[in-house]
Amino acid sequence: MNKIQLHVIETSDVHGHIMPHRYRTENDLPLGLAKLGTLIKQEREKHPHVLVVDNGDLIQGTPLTTYFSKLETEQVHPLINVANLLEYDAVVPGNHEFNFGKQTLDAAVHHSKFPWLAANIVDEKTKQPYFGQPYVIKQYGPVKVAILGLTTQYIPNWEDPNHILGLEFEDCIESAKKWVPFIKEKEQPDVFIVSYHGGFERNPENGEMEERETGENQGYALCHEVEGIDLLLTGHQHRLLAGTCGPVHILQPGSYGAAAGKAIIELEEIEGSYQINSIHTELIEPVHVQADESVVEVSKLIEQEVQNWLDEPIGHVKGSLLLSDPLDVRLNEHPFIEFINKVQMHASNTKISSTALFDNTSKGFPETITIRDVMSNYIYPNTLKVLRVSGADIKAALERSAGYFMLTDQQPDVNPAFLYPKPQHYNYDMWEGIQYTIDLSRPEGDRIIDLTDMDGHPIVAEQSYEIVMSNYRASGGGEYTMFKDRPVVREMQDDMTDLIIQYVQAHQTISSEVNQNWKVIW
Repeated sequence: MNKIQLHVIETSDVHGHIMPHRYRTENDLPLGLAKLGTLIKQEREKHPHVLVVDNGDLIQGTPLTTYFSKLETEQVHPLINVANLLEYDAVVPGNHEFNFGKQTLDAAVHHSKFPWLAANIVDEKTKQPYFGQPYVIKQYGPVKVAILGLTTQYIPNWEDPNHILGLEFEDCIESAKKWVPFIKEKEQPDVFIVSYHGGFERNPENGEMEERETGENQGYALCHEVEGIDLLLTGHQHRLLAGTCGPVHILQPGSYGAAAGKAIIELEEIEGSYQINSIHTELIEPVHVQADESVVEVSKLIEQEVQNWLDEPIGHVKGSLLLSDPLDVRLNEHPFIEFINKVQMHASNTKISSTALFDNTSKGFPETITIRDVMSNYIYPNTLKVLRVSGADIKAALERSAGYFMLTDQQPDVNPAFLYPKPQHYNYDMWEGIQYTIDLSRPEGDRIIDLTDMDGHPIVAEQSYEIVMSNYRASGGGEYTMFKDRPVVREMQDDMTDLIIQYVQAHQTISSEVNQNWKVIW
């Protein structure tokens, strides 16, 4: 009997990483599309039938992508250049694909030599898939493979509304229930793959709830409620997953190109048609491989431009704005966080501000500040919004942040809810313009005490206040639902990295001061 092997390679949440570094150092790290490109080419050299899919969050996430977004150019996006070079078969848009606006995304799609698949992102007027193709059919000898694309429907809860004008994000489960039987009847594929930029709301193995059911992640429901899926490619959560969820084989390859998902699907001809014998899933890592020379070459010019731009000095620090212990930064007010809040208040002419330490690898600012230091510490392309909220909203937001902590042997530790299924350190906010204490000896939801303005007057539940925060937080992102749909007083159009750079250039010397307006006790 005839047998055929199909090798499926999934990348996901690459977040703009081409070269094997993080733009903080020049270390040869095992990540990025240049190294994954070597693995992809090796697969194609060994096997005749290879399908390569990117599962989203491709064109945002590094200084490279930020730099490119600022250029007024008709050049092909550097990540699209590489995906074209590596002959990707399809890409699914992720939520971060919209961060730089539809113009940047539309240009990326236009220059792509592969289809973008998102069945559930539709034009709000025509109700037709915005990216044109909801699915693609690939033929490997006598074997027909269908790939359906889906993107987390939760994007309107985070994204700047101007970036998604005219788009509607349908429920992924309902969309899959519509498209899977349609494709199976019309195309009669031998293999059915769903590539979903989303993760798992429940543990894939035992079904235990791992997060609140918001609709952001629906991988478990896709596996258990939609019949006919053979392989589900997932992402968004930056987890490393290979195995099964119910009757469906699953993959999720982490982030930054530090791994790729691989599925080996073996089919056997039985009575004139090919049927799946087995599916094996695994994760492959670019640990002992060299970066692909053709990827390096096609990226070399803009990479050098970015490196030169990043090394431009913009100011100096008096004292120290260096970070060494991220937990300590969240327990004891740090001058770096106070500095970010100062920038936000200055740019927005607002007296109350909140921000977060986004990444535990952030190092803060050295004595001489470069653009690289700004970009490697403030890693998201956030803009600012000033909301009018109530004192009760402020208290609720502080309680949400206070839930970041738990006590282990009477010492503060990070609540697992902020670590699993993916790290969410960016959802712990620290505030300026008010005074408060987090008392960890009190029950979660009732930990905020001594909440006053800077003059010592109590924050009144019914009174309104203006607060500046990131557009992500202002939209309710991170389960800060108390901010969702609150009146927007004003918006800043420049993103925060630009605002930080402008502030440092204007002041030249940044002092490492703290006013001790908040504290954590236990």
